[in-house]
Amino acid sequence: MSSNDFYEIENLTDLICEKNGGKIVFATDDWFAPAENLLLNEDPVFKVGVFTTYGKWMDGWETRRKRKPGHDWCVIKLGLPGVIRGVEVDTAFFTGNYAPQFSVQAANLTLEEVKKFPSRPLNSIGTECSQKHLDQINQLHTDDWTEIIPMTPLNPGYLESRHNFFKVDTKKCFTHIRLNMFPDGGIARLRVYGDVHYTIDMNKKEEIDLIALKNGGYCHSYSNAHYGHPKNLIRPGRGKDMGDGWETARRADRPPILKIDENNILKVPGNEWAILGLGCVGKIERIEIDTAHFKGNYPDCVKIEGGILNSDEFEWKTILPSSKLSAHKIHQFGNIDILNNESPFTHVKIIISPDGGLSRVRIFGKPISNLLGVY
Repeated sequence: MSSNDFYEIENLTDLICEKNGGKIVFATDDWFAPAENLLLNEDPVFKVGVFTTYGKWMDGWETRRKRKPGHDWCVIKLGLPGVIRGVEVDTAFFTGNYAPQFSVQAANLTLEEVKKFPSRPLNSIGTECSQKHLDQINQLHTDDWTEIIPMTPLNPGYLESRHNFFKVDTKKCFTHIRLNMFPDGGIARLRVYGDVHYTIDMNKKEEIDLIALKNGGYCHSYSNAHYGHPKNLIRPGRGKDMGDGWETARRADRPPILKIDENNILKVPGNEWAILGLGCVGKIERIEIDTAHFKGNYPDCVKIEGGILNSDEFEWKTILPSSKLSAHKIHQFGNIDILNNESPFTHVKIIISPDGGLSRVRIFGKPISNLLGVY
C-alpha cells in the first residue's frame, strides 16, 4: 500500500475502536487474552515476565493452539455503522504466535437479528465459547456474510512488520464484522476505517452537532498532528487526557520574543489547521471549543471558517473571527459572536494560532440536506 493510501485510510474514522462504541459480541476462544483488547485505542504494550494463570500476558486477542477441527473467529459490533474503506491488522509483539492468515466478513444486521447474539462474559480470559453459544450464533449464518477481505497472510509483530494495511472496495453500509484467524494465534489491534453512515431526519427541527462522529462528521485533512489526530475533536464526550485530542508540534517560525496586537492576540506568522466535514449540509448556529487537559499548551486563539466544496476546491467564509482561548475550559460562541452564519456549509476549517492542542469541537446547527457526496 502506498503512503497516500495509508494517509487516506488512517485519516478516516475508526468505526470499531472502543472509544467510538465498538464491542465484541462473540469469540470462539479467549484463552491467553480476550478479544476486547482488539478494540483498545491505546497502542499495544509488552510486559516482560508477566504471566497469568493461563499463560503469558499479551495485549491483544490470543487463542490457544487449536487441537480440533475449525479455526478461531470473533464477531464485532461497529460502534459507528458505515462504509468500510480500509482495515489495519496490528500484530505487535505477536512474533512466534501471530495468526498466520486472516479474513474479514461483514453484514448489515437488523435489531431482531442483533437480539440473537449470545451473552458474553465480562472477563473472558481463559475461556472458549460453549456449544450452546456456538449454536445460537450459527443462526445468523455469519460464515455466509459478505467477504470484504479474503484469506490473506499476516506478518509477524516485529517493529518493521507489525502493521498490515488493506484497502476495501465496497459501497455497502455494515453494522457488524466477523474477523477470522486461520487457524489460531494472536492479533494485537484491529482498526476498521470508513465513513459513518447517518441519515438526518429532516422533519426534526432541533439543532444537532453537525460534525459529531455519530452524525457522520469526519476529518478531511490537516496541517499537523504530531501528538494527536484532529479526528479526536469530534468524538463523543469530553476528552479523558491530552492524548484524546488534537495537538500539534510547536511551530519553529515563532518569533524569539512574542508580542500581542490591540486585541491581546499573539502576533505570529503561522498557524495550524484542520478541515472537518459535516455529516450533512447545515446552517451553523453556535460553536463550542473545549481545551480540556490542555493547560500549558492550549492555542492562543482560534478562528473558524465555513466552506463549500466545489470542484476539489473550497470557498471559505469566516464564521468565528480570531478569538482568545484559555486553559482547560469549554468556550461557548453564540450568534452574537459569529460574523457570518447565514450560508449553509459542508465543511469547517479550525485554525489555531500559533499551535497547541484542542480537546473537542462542537458545531451546533440545523441540517438542511442529507446530500453531501464530497470527500
